[in-house]
Amino acid sequence: MKKLFYLFIFFFSLLNTNINAKNNIMILKLTYGEVKIELFPDKAPNHVKRFKELADGGKYDGVVFHRVIDGFMAQTGDVKFGNTNNSDFNLSLAGTGGSDLPNVKAEFTDIAHTRGVLSAARSADPDSANSQFFICLDSAPHLDRQYSAFGKVVKGMEFIDMIKKGDPNSGAVPNPDKIISLKSN
Repeated sequence: MKKLFYLFIFFFSLLNTNINAKNNIMILKLTYGEVKIELFPDKAPNHVKRFKELADGGKYDGVVFHRVIDGFMAQTGDVKFGNTNNSDFNLSLAGTGGSDLPNVKAEFTDIAHTRGVLSAARSADPDSANSQFFICLDSAPHLDRQYSAFGKVVKGMEFIDMIKKGDPNSGAVPNPDKIISLKSN
């Protein structure tokens, strides 16, 4: 009977792990194709919660990649000024806005900023992350433990690579690509 109990606990934990893994997969739709993103709530729970809340609320749909530096990163997530579906859309202000929600405190992790990692964009204040995020196009070790990494592209990085690049210095993109949709899987 004891063995049966432990066997039941073992299978239940496997089932629960699989369910939790599915709950932390996001699908980012771009003009070029679909990107599958795995989130890491065990590493940055507050950033993951905010990201999922905004994504599942449709706040990222129509938001431009306003800052893209070849070989470094693609930044998006300004739901105020960077959302082409809103009356507040203003490309010259994209990158300065966020959501109406309070900022998220830093959650620096041991996740290295390697190719495909998602991390929270912020100002010089480590606790100023709100809605903006970036995807690393290459390794950026100088960002490790300085920015809150909270996920990683697990499929479709080739579509991220196709996002229009901006000015080599500022990253500003004159006619940027945008997120078609971003939702939980």
